[in-house]
Amino acid sequence: MRALGSALIASLALVTSFVAAHQEPKTPEEIEVQRALQAAAYHCAPAVERFTAARKRSWARKVLAGRPELPGYQELFNAGVYDDEPETLPATESDGQTLMGCTPVSTTKIQNNTCVLTPVTTEGPYYHEAGHLIRQNIAEEQDGLLLLLDIGVIDVNTCKPLPNVLVDIWQANATGHYAGHPLPKPEHVNTKPQVGGKRNGLLPPFPRTVQEETWLRGAWPTDENGVAQFTSIFPGYYTGRATHIHAKVFPEWTPHENGTFSGKRLVHVGQFFFDDDINIVIDKMHPYTENPIRNTYGRTRNWRDSLNIFEDSLGPEGKYNPIFKMHLLGGVVRQGLIGYITMGVDANADIDNWWKG
Repeated sequence: MRALGSALIASLALVTSFVAAHQEPKTPEEIEVQRALQAAAYHCAPAVERFTAARKRSWARKVLAGRPELPGYQELFNAGVYDDEPETLPATESDGQTLMGCTPVSTTKIQNNTCVLTPVTTEGPYYHEAGHLIRQNIAEEQDGLLLLLDIGVIDVNTCKPLPNVLVDIWQANATGHYAGHPLPKPEHVNTKPQVGGKRNGLLPPFPRTVQEETWLRGAWPTDENGVAQFTSIFPGYYTGRATHIHAKVFPEWTPHENGTFSGKRLVHVGQFFFDDDINIVIDKMHPYTENPIRNTYGRTRNWRDSLNIFEDSLGPEGKYNPIFKMHLLGGVVRQGLIGYITMGVDANADIDNWWKG
């Protein structure tokens, strides 16, 4: 095992050279980088499985074992929530109501459930290099289905969680718009989505014209357990793209007095996705029914995602899973969802992945 780990670390040293903004692995070296990361993810599988299972177990204990009501945000994400838990939860009765007696501990599998992202996908044209607030609740005034995000970060060199790295996320609102980018350029008002090719379904990017908007953008450092948690809404969709959330991971950053930050060294750029089955259910809920392209172009399924972003996120051999593992917060979808995902990153990398246009 030690020899395997050493070989993986040597292979992962190549990651720092794989820095182009959204490029598919084509050369033997690039493919080897991807495969090295994939091998590292499998090497870390037991650690990631325990990591994710403990997070799910803690959530189930807090919410279900004696607390059948939907908890407040601070109760759900309380300090110490990831302390070691027993392998099963005792059957509990409260006011005559039988609660969940145990939670599956080994349901997480690296091949299909535990979500270890491929190291590099495009950040897209809607990232703001300045102005992202350091905060956990990124929803602001945006209406939509409550979505709690539990994002774990592990170092594939050591298979251990990474504390105090900044997880920076941004997403579209329920009707498919990004904060600061409400309208297309005047010359593109009547432009139709591209037909065919890798950019199938895409429109020219909307420019940033509302500087002060910050909704559905924010960053938060991982805790001592390598976990960053956010309150948001389920994202909407826009032409050509599957439903997704963007993420970056900065091990080095500078906080500012106004509550924002400047990113320094970058070790990960990726995108999270959702199962199409849950997308279809939420498509029928307000305010998602108000999406302006609902009755024209409609939502793009994961497998049709433009620029091959979803496909790239699966890795060169299709063995990564960039899809959130979702659970209900209450008894029905309308009470909200919590999504788990774990990112495997090379903590020693230094990725130049700023959007190049």
